[in-house]
Amino acid sequence: MTEPEQPTPSADPSGPADPSGGLRQIASGYAFPGPALELGALLDGGRCLPGAPVRIPLGMLNRHGLVAGATGTGKTKTLQLLAEQLSSNGVPVFLADMKGDLSGIAAPGQGGEKVEERAAQVGQDWHAGGFPAEFYALGGIGHGIPVRATVTDFGPMLLSKVLQLNRTQEQSLGLVFHYADAKGLELVDLKDLRAVVAFLVSDPGKVELKGIGGLSTATAGVILRAVTLFEQQGASDFFGEPEFDTGELLRTAPDGRGVVSVLELPGVQDRPRLFSTFLMWLLADLYADLPEVGDLGRPKLVFFFDEAHLLFNGASKAFLEAVTRTVRLIRSKGVGVFFVTQTPSDVPGDVLGQLGNRVQHALRAFTPDDARALKATVRTFPDSAYDLEEVLTSLGTGEAVVTVLNESGAPTPVAVTRLRAPQSLMGPLGDTGLDAAARSSVLYPRYAQAVDRESAYERLTAEQQAAEESALRAAREADAAREADAAREAEEAAREAEEAARGAEPASRTSRRADSPAGQGMGSGLFTSLARSVGTQLGREISRSLFGTARRRRR
Repeated sequence: MTEPEQPTPSADPSGPADPSGGLRQIASGYAFPGPALELGALLDGGRCLPGAPVRIPLGMLNRHGLVAGATGTGKTKTLQLLAEQLSSNGVPVFLADMKGDLSGIAAPGQGGEKVEERAAQVGQDWHAGGFPAEFYALGGIGHGIPVRATVTDFGPMLLSKVLQLNRTQEQSLGLVFHYADAKGLELVDLKDLRAVVAFLVSDPGKVELKGIGGLSTATAGVILRAVTLFEQQGASDFFGEPEFDTGELLRTAPDGRGVVSVLELPGVQDRPRLFSTFLMWLLADLYADLPEVGDLGRPKLVFFFDEAHLLFNGASKAFLEAVTRTVRLIRSKGVGVFFVTQTPSDVPGDVLGQLGNRVQHALRAFTPDDARALKATVRTFPDSAYDLEEVLTSLGTGEAVVTVLNESGAPTPVAVTRLRAPQSLMGPLGDTGLDAAARSSVLYPRYAQAVDRESAYERLTAEQQAAEESALRAAREADAAREADAAREAEEAAREAEEAARGAEPASRTSRRADSPAGQGMGSGLFTSLARSVGTQLGREISRSLFGTARRRRR
């Protein structure tokens, strides 16, 4: 490696302001002896120094990171660059593809004057190449292998976040899940959840809940309305079976390269809370399943969490604590997480404090809010000789301010960097290519077809129908008993009339009924009228329910 010359003090904001923070010192901070990802080369006053590479140690990728910057500054290409090199080092990668731009990672890139110029500037031996990739789509909406989760596995906390429930409603939803788990009622899809909530506020359900707490009708109504609205937005496609096995994200290709799993999200861009929460479910599921491995020479998986601010907007304290805990602990399971957003302030401080690697693209300061965000971003970097407020507003596309953890876990000097060009296609693969790639995957037959087996909805519906049929039988038996009583009374009346005609003293029906208090009550006009009314009404309501009319439509 050719060492860069020591600069003289310069007023140029893209270079260090004094010799003590000179380029030699910065460059030496990135001279790692072990395997590393090549980000680019150091900039000095707008001049690129190819002999001063900026890198990230491979073993530090599980220490998490942040890729931030304003729209159009090159964040997507940075993700593509990192994913390519991770794959080449045998590390599987997960990417959330918001606009469809990352699908080109499966195809060789296209050279040209600009690519060759960039490669020469940063000392890159560029050659076109595609990488092994799998394409997924939430619930099959869009192009890719369908990814689904069961409601049971998604859990009450994540579901409360996506349904925008408050803390009290979240606790009530947790009670619903607890009851379903205890009773073996599988919540596979959203209709299962609706069925259990509706049951628990019914008279039989209230009895069931007495031992573990109550669920108010008002809260149940809020939950049911939220679930119904969620379904109307098309969310039913995301919940069901076969449930996606997050272990699929840890695969490597036959040639030893890591598989890049690309979750295509353009089809659900209008449901940001859903896909951000779904990404958190993927991460939480990985955390639950993976064993502890400590620090590895290379991570098991690097997970890029795009549009991270959507996960945290409006989140409850309990939810943020759960996210923070998951991010902190998943490191020891060999998984690195990179949050991708516009400014570091989009990520809560407790989470931001766990992110050891930073690639900060340009920021804008057009408004007072932008200016405050810029100042806050500068404060999150280690001390350096750069005037970062000026640097961050003057960076070009494909340039960034970088600081990472070295192989000892200490932060490297802040480095203004021109980034390398990705080797794969810097653009979308196209719908036809995505469909072909998805259908040719060995995973497609496993997940393509949705399955709707018996679960909570079917069980509760069957039990309700059985109870209604039993009640209807009881009503019919009561009617038959009343008809038999009426026939006996008619027979007795006829016999008494016959005896009277012969001059014999009639046996009083009133005196017979008076033989017992129960007989007196049953013989009263009030009882007879009430019994007929209840029997008639019960039969009518059950009939409606059994034949799928008004009562079912009101659920």
